[in-house]
Amino acid sequence: MKQMIEKVYPKIVGIRRHLHQHPELSYQEEQTAALVAHHLEELGLEVKMRVGGLHGVTGLLRGVKSGPTVALRADMDALPIEDAKDSVYRSTVPGVMHACGHDGHTATLLGVAEILSEMRDEIEGQVLFIFQPAEEVPPGGAVAMVQEGVVDGVDGIFGLHLWATSSTGTIATRSGELMAAADNFTIEIQGKGGHAGIPHECVDPIVIASHLVIQLQSIVSRQIDPQKAAVISVCKIEAGDSHNVIPNTCRILGTVRTFDVAIRDSIVERMDHMCQGIGKSFGAECKLTYEHGYPAVINHPEPTELVRSVAVDVVGEQGVIEMEPIAPGEDFSYFLQKVPGAFCFVGCGNPEQYLGSHHHPHFDIDEESMKIGMELLATVALRFLQKEARNGAELAQCME
Repeated sequence: MKQMIEKVYPKIVGIRRHLHQHPELSYQEEQTAALVAHHLEELGLEVKMRVGGLHGVTGLLRGVKSGPTVALRADMDALPIEDAKDSVYRSTVPGVMHACGHDGHTATLLGVAEILSEMRDEIEGQVLFIFQPAEEVPPGGAVAMVQEGVVDGVDGIFGLHLWATSSTGTIATRSGELMAAADNFTIEIQGKGGHAGIPHECVDPIVIASHLVIQLQSIVSRQIDPQKAAVISVCKIEAGDSHNVIPNTCRILGTVRTFDVAIRDSIVERMDHMCQGIGKSFGAECKLTYEHGYPAVINHPEPTELVRSVAVDVVGEQGVIEMEPIAPGEDFSYFLQKVPGAFCFVGCGNPEQYLGSHHHPHFDIDEESMKIGMELLATVALRFLQKEARNGAELAQCME
């Protein structure tokens, strides 16, 4: 397989750089989707476009024999960031760039499609390639594709993220909780404004906000099991526009990160009770608007172990990292709610180059990491199908 990867690598680098030069924002990935569909059709795959009512693309590769189906997913969208790199392939679109590696994900999965299409005589079953739009902006593209039934009948699903904070040559994952549910909240406080020198005639929303900011932290520190991870962060407070005027209103904006569904629901309930209680105690009205983002990414045990075993073969034992759960969100979680599978991180950082971190104007990847990504996903797909086919045959024998 390594020879096949070396053969396809220059083409994949070219695709990745083209995508980097022509990024498209979430829900606008029309040209990216067209490029993906074109390459999949050239490989003889069964291609569908506009999957999920968005710019989703799928390609189905059928092996020589019928059997189980494994899905591999890549996201395609870019970010509203100005590309500040001095590079021949820097973005040509003002204010838009691939600052999170999705161009690399798309190119890598196209490489896997080409490799496996040349190995279809060895495949017992089907490989479904999922190219997903709109990962960066909720509600996201994954939920729309799932609702359309894209993973109905799929036996396992796998995905990766190129990760700049880890060096090329590393692969990180874990079973269970991997990435947090990422929610946003806004608290609107309606007080009574007036002269700053006559506060007793006012209901000061800023003072109320100050109490709320402090008390919100007690939810995690005093009302949540300390063995369960949760974060409530206030990130913005908006109020007033003068030195000597107490404003009528104040807004508190922030985020909540959790891994457990019950804790997530409990936090929403406790935040609402706290807003109502503190608001009433000051004679003000407090309204909580809670926006549920992506669910937590929860890897399934057996698929994770498969990824880990393949990773050892690809980068060696020393390159495989048992990572801790992290707070960023990822809508791959919707796929994992429907189908057993696993998500992992492939290092794409290079200490000898300044590549910039994720969502940074200087972000870039070490393109050698795409070789690792291709070998990992292609091998995982093959071994998954082999194992599922073997399990199916053993089950059939037991039933005879």
